[in-house]
Amino acid sequence: MKILGINASPKGTRSETLRLVKAALNGAESMGCEVELVDLCKLKIEYCNACGICHKKGKCYKKDDFQALYRKMIAADGLVMGSPNYFLSVTAQMKTLIDRMAYAVHCQLFAGKYTVNVATSGGVGRDRQVTRYLDTLMLTFGSFITGSAGVSVRLGSEAREAAERKSFRLGKKLAGDIRARRVYTKQEKIHRETGEYFRQLVTLNKNEWVHEYEFWSRASRSRPAKNR
Repeated sequence: MKILGINASPKGTRSETLRLVKAALNGAESMGCEVELVDLCKLKIEYCNACGICHKKGKCYKKDDFQALYRKMIAADGLVMGSPNYFLSVTAQMKTLIDRMAYAVHCQLFAGKYTVNVATSGGVGRDRQVTRYLDTLMLTFGSFITGSAGVSVRLGSEAREAAERKSFRLGKKLAGDIRARRVYTKQEKIHRETGEYFRQLVTLNKNEWVHEYEFWSRASRSRPAKNR
């Protein structure tokens, strides 16, 4: 089982968010998972310019660090996504990564994966703005959400340590979810509805979104007859 952690804080080793991402990875590793940490802010990832080539060809034409990270995300069984709260949302680096993954959401390429999301903030409770955003986002991409953890750094060291302990437990739970292929019933319903939405959207744009239409056509042909 491979778990990929992505830290989107630009503070490097001083990052409080990094501590939560590492704690979750340590929890997963204690359960036998192979883990990898990515410092997103050290990578060069350009902005999406909405050219639509990924819809047509299944990959982005830009030559930067996105492709290698994207392949790691697709190959992973589980993800730990971390970001501080910057003006009520994730950092620019995290948002740039997300915006480059339109093909992944259109084709629900994170189906079968599990995610833990972590966040930090200055304002009390503001970390939940980020974890709610990431929970909704990754659910929309097709991933099950194992859980989330966050903390306001102004609450002091005890609160930060409690958040690290929770992140560690979530990492262990993430490993357990992957091993058991746990199904979260309410989330599964959202996955079905979201998948059908994107299938219809891609079909409406089939003449331009050629690769995505081929993907959904193959998925439809391979689906068991009783589920059609």
